[in-house]
Amino acid sequence: MKLSIIMPVYNEKPVIQKIIEKIKQVPIEKEIIIIDDGSTDGTREILKKKEKENHSLKIIYSSQHIGKGAAIRIGLKYITGDLVIIQDADLEYEPQEYLKLVKPILEGKTEVVYGSRFSGAPLSISPWYRMGNRFLTLITNILYRTKLTDMETCYKVFKAEIIKSLKLRCRRFEFEPEVTAKLIKAGYRIHEVPISYHSRSWREGKKITWRDGLTALYTLIKCRLGN
Repeated sequence: MKLSIIMPVYNEKPVIQKIIEKIKQVPIEKEIIIIDDGSTDGTREILKKKEKENHSLKIIYSSQHIGKGAAIRIGLKYITGDLVIIQDADLEYEPQEYLKLVKPILEGKTEVVYGSRFSGAPLSISPWYRMGNRFLTLITNILYRTKLTDMETCYKVFKAEIIKSLKLRCRRFEFEPEVTAKLIKAGYRIHEVPISYHSRSWREGKKITWRDGLTALYTLIKCRLGN
C-alpha cells in the first residue's frame, strides 16, 4: 500500500533538509506532499531547490501563513496513496516509525492509528506541555467515551478514504481535536501504538502555545455538541 505523507512547513530553515532526507530513507512506498505555509526565513528557497533536485516531491506554496490545519486540508487534495500520515517538520517525530504505525492497518486490525508519546518510554518534556496534553486527552476521553493516551499526537495514520470523507474546518493546531472528534463520532476506533518523541523548546522554535490549548478545548466541546 502506498503512504501519502502530508507535511505542513512554516519557517523551518535549520531542519527542513534533514527531515526530508529522513522521510526519503523510510523503506516504504510513499509520496511526500509538502505545504509551505508562507515561510519567510529561507525555508521556501530550500524547498524550491529540493523540488528541482527531486521531482517526486509535491510542494505547494501558500502565499500567506494560513496555519497547520488549513495546510493539511490543502495537502489532502493532492494525495494519491492508500494511507495518509501527518508529519511535522520540526524533527520531534521519527519517520522510521511509519512502519510500526501502518502495521495495524495493513493487518486489518483497524483503520486509524495514533502514535502515542505517553504509552512508551518516559519523555523529557516541559511539565506544562505534558500537563496540557494529558488534560486535553482526558477531556477527549470524557466527552467521547474513549480511552486514548495521546489525542494531541502529530502521528495520525488513516485510510485515505476515511480522512477525505471528514468535513474538516480547522485552520491552526485545532486539527488534532477536530479530526479526533469527527473520527469517533463517525464510528471509527482509534488504535494507539507507542512512539518515541524528541521535544524541542520554544527557544528552539516550538510554535504551539497555551492559546492553542484553549482553542483545542473549545473545538472538542463544539464538535461534541454537533458542529
